[in-house]
This record gives sequence, C-alpha cells and structure tokens, in this order.
Amino acid sequence: MALLPALAEVRAVLFDLDGTLYQGNQPLPGAVEVVHALESAGVVVRFATNTTSKSRRQLAEKLQRLGFKAAPEQIFSPPALAGAFLRQQGASAYLLVPEAAKEDFAGVPENNTTPDFVVVGDLGAAWTFERLNHAFRLIQEGGAGLIGLGRTRYWQTDTGLQLDAGPFIAALEYATGREALIFGKPDRRFFSAICETLHLPPVQVAMVGDDILTDVGAAQAAGLKGVLVRTGKFRPSDLETPIRPDLILDSVAVLWL
Repeated sequence: MALLPALAEVRAVLFDLDGTLYQGNQPLPGAVEVVHALESAGVVVRFATNTTSKSRRQLAEKLQRLGFKAAPEQIFSPPALAGAFLRQQGASAYLLVPEAAKEDFAGVPENNTTPDFVVVGDLGAAWTFERLNHAFRLIQEGGAGLIGLGRTRYWQTDTGLQLDAGPFIAALEYATGREALIFGKPDRRFFSAICETLHLPPVQVAMVGDDILTDVGAAQAAGLKGVLVRTGKFRPSDLETPIRPDLILDSVAVLWL
C-alpha cells in the first residue's frame, strides 16, 4: 500500500482538522485508519489547523479521544505561533480569543487599554459590536498592531456554516487601513515554517483539507502539494475557482491505497 501516485514525492502530510479528519465530535469514516497507515509506513504526519477555540494541548487530547495518535508538538496552530511571537517581542496584547486558547498565550501580558497588539481569533457567538469597536479604537487611536489568527472565512459546524476569524480581521483592516500580521493559513509563512521544522522542501509536503482557498490554494502557493477533500465545508462551487488541486478526493479515507 502507498500514497496515491500524484503524491509519490511526498514525505510528510499535513492534515486540516475540522471537516477533514473529524466533524464535531466524530471522526470521519476511514480517517483514523489512514493516519495510522501513513505513520506506520514512515510518512511524517502533522496537523495544520486554523482552530483558535482550543489550545494545542486540548486539540491533541481531542484527537486522542477520537482515536488518533497525536501530541501537542505535532500540531501547528495560530494561537501557538502568535503566542511565541508575542513572548519573543516582550509585547502585551488585547486578546480577542476564546478562553480555552489563552493557554497558548501564557506569559503574554494582557492589556485591554494600551496593548502593543490586538489579537483576533474566532470568538463565535461571543462577538459583540462593543468588542469589535473597542479593538478598532485601540488600533486607530492607540496605535496597537493587529494580529490575525488565520484568514479562514467560515467553517462547518454540526448546525451549519459559521463565520470564522477572517471576516472580523478584514473588517478591522478596512476600518483602520492597516494590514494584519497573520499567523495561520493561508499565510505563506505558516507553511514555510512547517517545512523548515520538518527539514523538508515544500514539494515533499502535502496539505490535505476541505477549504479550497486556505488549505489547498495557499499550500500550493507556498510550493506544497494541495489535496482537496469533498467533506466538511466543501461545496461543488469550490471547483469553479481558478485553483486546481493536485488531487480531489471524496474523503481522506482514499488517500492511502
């Protein structure tokens, strides 16, 4: 058994999480088996997600509960990368991120009045006009920088599609005229950092996901292989974009033959 011929050069596979390996609290059919088969065959497996509602530790624990072998250090997520950046800078932040994700910002001083940066993640139903406007004022009037935890537009939940962090980051960029520093997909640096960590050239790394733009198109732009799965947020209209995935699969279950 082996990876599909289009991925013959690939030595490492990055998996998106929600909509690719699992939906809600259920693994997608064949996902656990495929990840295990890849690892058993010596293919490096990592998880690349724009999830900002959980810390890397919590994401690893969820994967383990669903039957995947996963450790926090195998997960590349925006909160972990942004937290590392802020600690390196010795910077304070106004954190518009879920409480669960704040674990990855340990050691970063929280400052809601004069922060060095405003950090925007996926607050979901906790978003309010007051919070968004306060962030706008901190940037526009207070001179704070803007950090965005990915540019994902929306994601698939058990109850339907839901806005992610991307639209709120775009709103603040538009209102302030300032460009956000992005940690996460589809930023090219996100994929480059993973390849550097793996000590592999991009052409030997494949990104598998359900988002034609932030998973597939962005990975291809960084030199990786892009594999689109018809699960999660995938819609037939995705195939009408200029992006041409290296592979289109019904699910991750058929990644390994």
